[in-house]
Amino acid sequence: MQFDSYDPGDFYDELFEAMGQPRQEAKLLIERFNGLSPGELEMRQQAATAALMKLGATFQVYGDHQGTERIFPFDLIPRIISGTEWSQLEKGLKQRIHALNLFLEDLYGEQKIIKDGIIPQSLIESATGFLKPCIGLKPSQGIWCHITGTDLVRDRSGQWYVLEDNLRCPSGVSYILENRRVMKTTFPQVFAALGVQPVDEYPSHLLETLLNLASPHICDPTVVVLTPGIYNSAYFEHSFLAQQMGVELVEGRDLVVSDGYVKMRTTKGLQRVDVIYRRIDDKFIDPLEFNPESLLGIPGITEVYRQGKVALANALGTGVADDKVIYAYVPQMISYYLGEDQLLPNVPTYLCWEEKQLQYVLENLDKLVVKSANEAGGYGMLVGTQSTKEQRQEFAVKIQQNPRNYIAQPTLSLSRVPTVIEGQLEGCHVDLRPYILYGEEIYVHPGGLTRVALKKGSLVVNSSQGGGSKDTWVLTD
Repeated sequence: MQFDSYDPGDFYDELFEAMGQPRQEAKLLIERFNGLSPGELEMRQQAATAALMKLGATFQVYGDHQGTERIFPFDLIPRIISGTEWSQLEKGLKQRIHALNLFLEDLYGEQKIIKDGIIPQSLIESATGFLKPCIGLKPSQGIWCHITGTDLVRDRSGQWYVLEDNLRCPSGVSYILENRRVMKTTFPQVFAALGVQPVDEYPSHLLETLLNLASPHICDPTVVVLTPGIYNSAYFEHSFLAQQMGVELVEGRDLVVSDGYVKMRTTKGLQRVDVIYRRIDDKFIDPLEFNPESLLGIPGITEVYRQGKVALANALGTGVADDKVIYAYVPQMISYYLGEDQLLPNVPTYLCWEEKQLQYVLENLDKLVVKSANEAGGYGMLVGTQSTKEQRQEFAVKIQQNPRNYIAQPTLSLSRVPTVIEGQLEGCHVDLRPYILYGEEIYVHPGGLTRVALKKGSLVVNSSQGGGSKDTWVLTD
């Protein structure tokens, strides 16, 4: 399969400047691909897919009539980011996470940003992720968002934008590590020649971040990963990260509040737990505080957390920053808390709760992407350019019934990467989810999860909507 005839089209292509002209950082890779014998790329693709299945790199789709568990599709052609460009992204992500952390600290504290009129109080109080029981909480080290997955996209001009923030339970990092393991066995010489930054240190950085939350007087803190169980869509990742960090994977039924502490049931009796990396949403973690019908959580854990006798990552209440309406105010947060201009811009966003913007959105549904404020995974979304008149009419009614719950954005011409589709090279749209850890310092893991829309022409990259992934190569300078 030759790349000489690959046409990047009228999009920003991550590997090619024009037909037959690979970008400087991609030249060696393209030479290597062009040197493969006919059919060899497809053969290696099949081997990579088989390897991932053997490793158990699967996810689950709720309500999927074909069965719950499936392989997360992986394409062998990587995305490449130069060291210089990555350095700029890293600075922008650190700035953003710093500001979001200060926002959460303020929001559940003095609420100065509301009192000073930067964000309307009504937007906060109507956000499903805003939890009044968390007002007055003082998380360890003053850190709220320990693990963040920030979704980035690049438009036709090559400009990077932040698409959304994920501060509750961002998933996907395990696929980065497994994809890299497969790629290194497939193209080992290219890795060495290009100087690709390693990604396998993430579990040790994550463990260090979690240990940083424990009280300093505890000499050997006990860390656990809390999972909803085997039927959760990201259960593979929960078990994978626990195994990689060398800590216990537990469910709510394995933990109990006893003598004012959270303790883990073991064969030797109850053992105190000091730090919990939770992969359970706020509303399920404590039936005494949030959802009384939850069977996944630990009754009474919130009070133990309030008293500082257990640390949670991420902190309770961080989901308010995932609200896509609150997302629109991050540039103001950066200015308000840091006195700086944002380094990574948001996608221009229309807020449907504002009357003039609502009217514009309703008149231009065929050109815009409309999103529900609290949906994820590609659900609750209308891509206007790919919608029918009936779908637009349906969304117009939803927006008018609950304008606070919707935002709209222009349809970006997302950047593309060559991808093997049914034996042919096609340019497929991608986004990027880097992972940021907030411990003693803010650490941005090199690369991130490149998600790719595996349906030709599709802009939806979510795995639940048929998307897949690629390895992301960040080069050293």
